[in-house]
Amino acid sequence: MNTSVTIAGVTFQNPVMTASGTFGSGMEYGEFVDLNRLGAVVTKGVANVPWQGNETPRVAETYGGMLNAIGLQNPGIDTFIARDLAFLQDYDTRVIVNVCGRSIEDYLEVVERLGDEKRVDLLEINVSCPNVKEGAIAFGQKTEALEEITRRIKEKAVQPVIMKLSPNVTDIVEMAKAAEAAGADAISLINTITGMKIDIYRKKFALANKTGGLSGPAIKPVAVRMVYQAAHAVSIPVIGMGGIANAEDAIEFLMAGATAVAVGAMNFVNPYTTVETIEGIEAYMKQQKVEDIHELIGCVE
Repeated sequence: MNTSVTIAGVTFQNPVMTASGTFGSGMEYGEFVDLNRLGAVVTKGVANVPWQGNETPRVAETYGGMLNAIGLQNPGIDTFIARDLAFLQDYDTRVIVNVCGRSIEDYLEVVERLGDEKRVDLLEINVSCPNVKEGAIAFGQKTEALEEITRRIKEKAVQPVIMKLSPNVTDIVEMAKAAEAAGADAISLINTITGMKIDIYRKKFALANKTGGLSGPAIKPVAVRMVYQAAHAVSIPVIGMGGIANAEDAIEFLMAGATAVAVGAMNFVNPYTTVETIEGIEAYMKQQKVEDIHELIGCVE
């Protein structure tokens, strides 16, 4: 039974990875999850310098999901390389580093620093975080800006480049095609959907940032639809995410056309979700007598 998939020339032992920002850089979940079982560890976003993130409160629970406005808090590239990448050296899994920035130059600085790091298999470029005021909104919601940053990063990147797309756009197909046209090796979607919650007793916003990114099972139908549309509009691989809680959810994304999937918010609910999803896909394949996972990828037209 073959569960391996290939993205931009890189082979993954299975299609299940972690969604950026929900798994730290692997160290935080090492006591719960055998990282060697994962298709890939996708790290939390890293910038050229440390970011403090947004004011608190930054997380609020919602029906079927959660809102977050962390603001991409991170220790910066120096600490990331010395601490997080060094930790991942001991594990036999693919490593995808999520990169964030406030300007194209910020992104390029991180991309160039990571070019010498053999432990990094691919880069995921976060141009779509809805709760960072600078950079991400402009890059992730305008085709011209997406094309420019994708092209500039591809000129400097040593590793293959995945562009992470925002669902907060008029036409996801237009954005997917723009990323492909500019040279992206793959795309990942969806990032969180912009949302808001108000505490009616305090008469205040639940988040200091007022708005945040909605994730969790509540967004899955939207994510499946967008992944289907994007996967049928471009020829590069698509990594699907958004509300995956179990193997059944993951298989939906695969059937919609995703080559791989990422588990996000459910890591906070059940830290074993990734491995349980991998085991569930294998059990489904045995039950349905599917010998190769590619029989499932894009099988629903």
